[in-house]
Amino acid sequence: MVIESRVPPCDNVAVLTSRRSTMFETSHTLLDDLCNGSDTASWQRLVDLYSPLLRGWIGRYDVQPADTDDLIQDVLMVVMRELPSFRHNQHRGAFRSWLKRIVSNRLRNFWRARGRGGVAAGGSDIMSRLDELEDDRSQLSQIWQQEHDHHLARKLLEMIEPRFAESTRQAFRRLVLDGADADEVAAELGLSLNAVFTAKSRVLRELRAIGKGLLD
Repeated sequence: MVIESRVPPCDNVAVLTSRRSTMFETSHTLLDDLCNGSDTASWQRLVDLYSPLLRGWIGRYDVQPADTDDLIQDVLMVVMRELPSFRHNQHRGAFRSWLKRIVSNRLRNFWRARGRGGVAAGGSDIMSRLDELEDDRSQLSQIWQQEHDHHLARKLLEMIEPRFAESTRQAFRRLVLDGADADEVAAELGLSLNAVFTAKSRVLRELRAIGKGLLD
């Protein structure tokens, strides 16, 4: 498995509300493909999607840049090794929570191996922070979930938007991401209502298709 080390620049991501985020849920078909075989393209897509997200989270636990790439690869290798035994419980975010536990465990091992006892610079207790991350009810865990969904939504849109005309992209973003009224969007863009709804349908259809390669 080739680990992509380039990290795309950080930018502003449209925040998706919970009622809209269902379009980005895990494709169990891809999950089955990854569990049951060695699909190189699927694994590389997983690496490309998750490496930037993992980089951001690992960096919050006082890991130096020189060690970050190794930890990213470590996490992804654990995912590759253990995914065949992973069983989705049909609850939204099952993979996301599973991945969070892997990240936490690898960070614990990292700091224990270095003999720091889990105490970060400034007296912050890394192990305590990792305990909070592992607690699905904690605020830190909620932040993980939100950032996970926003990151993957942005990556999906980046992949498919070049396939559409500018008016189609704008109509979709205003109607679905911004929650604007369809009449308002039509007036802004000089489109008919039918054209606005057609734009929404086209982009959603493409998102669902490419979403077969996304793990939520």
